[in-house]
Amino acid sequence: MIVVAGEALIDLVPSPQSPSGNGQLPALLPRRGGGPYNTAVALGRLGSPTAFCSRVSTDTFGETLLDGLRAGGVDISLVQRGSEPTTLAVADVSADGSAGYGFYVEGTADRLFSLPAALPDAVRALSLGTCSLVLEPGATAYEALLRREARRGVFTALDPNIRPGLIPNPDAYRARFRAWLPHVALLKLSEEDALWLAEAEGPDAVAAAAREWLGAGPAAIVLTHGGDGLTVLTPGGGTLAVPGERVAVVDTIGAGDTVNAALLHRLDAHDALSRAAVASLGADDWRDILGFAARAAAVTCSRAGAEPPFTSELLE
Repeated sequence: MIVVAGEALIDLVPSPQSPSGNGQLPALLPRRGGGPYNTAVALGRLGSPTAFCSRVSTDTFGETLLDGLRAGGVDISLVQRGSEPTTLAVADVSADGSAGYGFYVEGTADRLFSLPAALPDAVRALSLGTCSLVLEPGATAYEALLRREARRGVFTALDPNIRPGLIPNPDAYRARFRAWLPHVALLKLSEEDALWLAEAEGPDAVAAAAREWLGAGPAAIVLTHGGDGLTVLTPGGGTLAVPGERVAVVDTIGAGDTVNAALLHRLDAHDALSRAAVASLGADDWRDILGFAARAAAVTCSRAGAEPPFTSELLE
């Protein structure tokens, strides 16, 4: 089983049919979201045994979030509940389909996540990231979960998915990120995230920062480059890139989360949910894994909101 831990929230997405401009505001459509939530749903749709670990509101939005997990075949036995409201994220979708977000997070349920008892012995991997590792007091509990499960040999995956507007002290967050790396087996991040974390500009700076981060612990780092594809870097100095899949982009909401899920799903197919197994993967293996992730992300980008694909949609 793969456990995904982190926030579940509601994205408020502008309706494409709604008029805007001339003083008019677009209608906002509620969509289930949150990076970890999307990753869990995507894993479930791909057929990986998956559980979600979070704290979800008992309000109407919280109930529909659980409905989405159930529909995706995701185990919700690790979900904590609370009467506080659900976090809201207001999406601003640009003409090219890219999305920015404004967040309403004060006093919401997912911020009050507490460290659960030891995860089941059947857990082979743990995935974390996004807002849940920023917003206290839950961030400290998620960090403790990462460290504890890594110590007992669980394969850990991290996607920082940086939201600068939620990070009051960037220097402190960057230091915290570096402190996580010894406990992370797979680090996946976008090129934009890497530049922000490295406080640098340009692809050479990204590569240099990734090499430094590799030396701190991860067995592999996967960098995403939007429509230009993905690159994997390994401690032995290996680098392999695959191109993106060309598609008519509706929006990019959930694309990076789909990559998280596809990487873990395909690593599992290669029996590579361990540091040693990742170290033994060859170029053909990584080409298959990254190519699968690129195809999955393209499907998500081809439709509105975070709607990851089912395995049947990725069959060649």
